[in-house]
Amino acid sequence: VGDKVMVLARSGLWQEVVNVPASHTFPMPEGMSFEEAAALLVNYITAYMILFDFGNLRPNQSVLIHMAAGGVGTAAIQLCKTVENVTIFGTASASKHESLKESGVAHPIDYRTMDYAEEVRKISPKGVDIVLDPLGGSDTSKAFNLLKPMGKLITYGVANLLTGQKKNLMAMAKTWWNQFSITALQLLHQNKAVCGYHLGYMDEEVELLRSVVAKLVNLYSQGKIKPKIDSVWPFDQVAEAMKQMQEKKNVGKVILVPEAPKEESKKAEN
Repeated sequence: VGDKVMVLARSGLWQEVVNVPASHTFPMPEGMSFEEAAALLVNYITAYMILFDFGNLRPNQSVLIHMAAGGVGTAAIQLCKTVENVTIFGTASASKHESLKESGVAHPIDYRTMDYAEEVRKISPKGVDIVLDPLGGSDTSKAFNLLKPMGKLITYGVANLLTGQKKNLMAMAKTWWNQFSITALQLLHQNKAVCGYHLGYMDEEVELLRSVVAKLVNLYSQGKIKPKIDSVWPFDQVAEAMKQMQEKKNVGKVILVPEAPKEESKKAEN
């Protein structure tokens, strides 16, 4: 009682009081803010397990990170920097490239104006060792084709289904139709791996998650990772917070808090 904790829950966290199993709570490390704690678990557990448990990331390898300025993307970049001489390709809109370069992305690519697969091949004709795929649809096929021999594709989302504020049935049908499919025999001839990851279905894997969080807390305490907060919004501005993401303006996490930060409250009172 009274401990400051980070929590994992599938849903229901946009409220002032929440109930979660004790096994899904993790003590916050010294010096961490509540905003950082809110931004850490989902994105960093995902990025860590994708890169290290599935991806087996090692020195001198190359990684393609889609949506590199988002939550998982930011976490993945920081985690790649903990391994020696990893070359990072990252897709994001042009306005975010400077920020990505500062964070360690060697080759930012504007997916809106360029074919990212062509851009990767110009720099690395053989392709890359690991592709993180949150997109789905035809992009998963492109990712698979970009892999070097012994390369690994980890798919962990279907962002191509979301094309705006509402569900677009045509986009869903198109993404489903273009969804990547491969047989075990084809994999055999390609010398490549395809992995699927979804943190939401890890509820029962308490020990596994606890060991990953312990590693992340250790990296945080060493100053090797630090959640990037784009902006903090009180609950009554949730629509504006969502708009920030829909319009792809955010670099890092968009955080919701029950009430406005104290500095703003004081300004309002003055």
